[in-house]
Amino acid sequence: MQIMDELRENCPWDKEQTLDSLRHLTLEETYELSDSILERDMEGIKKELGDLMLHIVFYSRIASEINAFSIRDVLESIIEKLIRRHPHIYGDVEVKSAGEVRDNWEKIKMSEKGRESVLGGVPNSLPALVKAYRIQEKASGVGFDWDHIGQVWEKVAEEMHEFKEELEKSGEGQDREKLEMEFGDILFALVNYARFIDINPETALERTNRKFIRRFQYLERNAKASGRLLHQMSLEEMDVFWNEAKKEE
Repeated sequence: MQIMDELRENCPWDKEQTLDSLRHLTLEETYELSDSILERDMEGIKKELGDLMLHIVFYSRIASEINAFSIRDVLESIIEKLIRRHPHIYGDVEVKSAGEVRDNWEKIKMSEKGRESVLGGVPNSLPALVKAYRIQEKASGVGFDWDHIGQVWEKVAEEMHEFKEELEKSGEGQDREKLEMEFGDILFALVNYARFIDINPETALERTNRKFIRRFQYLERNAKASGRLLHQMSLEEMDVFWNEAKKEE
């Protein structure tokens, strides 16, 4: 806090920053932390947590200048919320599982002032895949969920069938907007299935993205080493390097 006070008072760049100007930088830092976590880079995680801590201090300093709140207010607010939403620790409520804790958390949130919808706490700007997972979690927290996993897979199959039916229509009979909606329904159902088997779909997809990048870059390197350009190679020729990349993992 002392260093931030000094920077805010003496550094030309830090003097100019506002809540709005820092916002996109905070998003960038959050994604960098996410990268370090996925890579299991503990040194990177430590560094990125420090960067995020700086942003929390920075926002608090800016807010204190207009008497909105201070860093103490920020910390007291989260302390009060944690105590309020953990009555099984700080009260006489009994729970038997992490699922019950999550369900109680959502019920307590709904009872708090200003909560008009279970889904009200899901940011509009979340990436669609993350948002789908979060709104399903929140709906489940108040009992709106499937009874067993078999029903969820049946829903996936149903949505795939509906998409296929729309896809098989041709010419003027094919509604592109409807096709897009049906495809979205498949993704939503798959996210739900992932939730039931305790897989975070965002993490799963990102790991697959990284795997594809590794294999494709192996293909690029080896094609270049053999004096070939990718657009000059057949798919069968590229598959040779692709399969080599898979074997090296």
